[in-house]
Amino acid sequence: MPKSFHPPQRILLGPGPSNVEPRVLQAMMAPLLGHMDPLYFECMDEIQALLRAVFETDNRLTFAVSGTGGAGMEACLANLIEEGEEVVVCVNGFFGQRMAEMAERWGGNVIRVEADWGRPLDMQRVGEAFKKSSARVVAMVHAETSTGMRNPIEELKSLRDVRDAVIVVDSVTSLGAHSVGVDRNGIDASYSCTQKGIGAPPGLAPVTFSERALEKIRARRKPPQTWYLDVQLLDKYWGSERVYHHTAPALLNYALREALAIILEEGLEARWQRHERNSRAFVTGIESMGLEMLVAPEHRLWSLNAVRIPPGVDDARVRSRLLNQHNIEIGSGLGALKGKIWRVGLMGSNSTENTVLLLLSALRSTLAPEAPTKVMSDK
Repeated sequence: MPKSFHPPQRILLGPGPSNVEPRVLQAMMAPLLGHMDPLYFECMDEIQALLRAVFETDNRLTFAVSGTGGAGMEACLANLIEEGEEVVVCVNGFFGQRMAEMAERWGGNVIRVEADWGRPLDMQRVGEAFKKSSARVVAMVHAETSTGMRNPIEELKSLRDVRDAVIVVDSVTSLGAHSVGVDRNGIDASYSCTQKGIGAPPGLAPVTFSERALEKIRARRKPPQTWYLDVQLLDKYWGSERVYHHTAPALLNYALREALAIILEEGLEARWQRHERNSRAFVTGIESMGLEMLVAPEHRLWSLNAVRIPPGVDDARVRSRLLNQHNIEIGSGLGALKGKIWRVGLMGSNSTENTVLLLLSALRSTLAPEAPTKVMSDK
C-alpha cells in the first residue's frame, strides 16, 4: 500500500502558488456542504461581495470560476469573442501571447500590438491599431508574470473616444497585490487566480463582468461554444435563480472566502503599500549584490520580480540549491527568457521583510560558488 504523502513546508517564492496562511488552510477543514445547500449559497454571496471589494467594482456579475486562472481567461474570451470578429491583443510577454492564441482559438481575428518581452507597450500603437480595425474587444495583461512588467491598463479606457471598446484585463498576478481598479479604469471583464496575491490555494479563477460586457454577450448571434464556461449559465447558479450548473469545489471556496476576508481586514491600501515596500527592499538588496532587474523601475511589478541571471551562472543549479539547501522555490524564465531570468514572487503572506531578508541571504550564499567576484561585492 502507498504511504501517506507528507510534503515539506516550502517557502514558495516563485510566480505562484504562494504560501497560504493557516487561517485559510483551517477554513478548508470545515464540514463539506452540498453545492445546492442554502447555507452554501450564503457563502457564495459573501464571496461575491468580497470579490467586488478587492476588484474595486460594483459589477453584479462577479464570482469565482471553478478552474485555475487559465479558465478565467477562457471564460472572458470565449464569451466575448464571436467567430470572425477583430480583437486587439497587447503582447509583451508569455501571457499576452497566450491571450492572443486563445482569442484565435475562439474564432477571433487577432490584431497583435507587440513589444519585446520586458519592454513597455507603445500605447500610441495600441490606439492606432484599434482605430484602424473594427474591433470592440481589447485585451491586456496587467501584471505580465513572465517578465515582471506592469502594463498601463488605466490608459485603455481612452479608446472609447474612438468607439465603444470592451476592455479585458488579465489581473492574475496583480489582484490582491496591486490596485486593479476595475470601475475606475473602465475595465469590462477581468480574471484572476486564487494562489498569488489573494493567498488561497490554486483552483479558482475570480472573474468580473461589467454591464457593457454582458450586453455584448447577450447580443451574440449564437451561444458560445463552451458550455462549462458560459457565463450566462454560471450567472444562473451564482445569481438569485440558483439553477444547478456543476458541483462546485466547496472547500476551495471556503478558502477563498477566508483569504478575501484577510485582505479586507488588512485594508487594500495597506496591502498594496506592503507589497510595494517589500519589493523595493528586495530590489535594493539584489542591486547591492551586483545583480540587475529585467524591467525598468517605473514599469516593475511589486508581486513578481524578474532578476537577470549573470553570465556564467547556471540557472537550474542555483534554483536547485535554493530548493534543496534552503527550502526556497523561485521560478525560471519562460520562452525567450528561459535561462536568462529568475522570477521571484513576493505575494500575499510571503511579502514580508523577513522573507526578503531570508531570500537575499540564501541567494548570496548560493551564488558565491557560481560568481564570487561578480555577485558578492556590496556596492
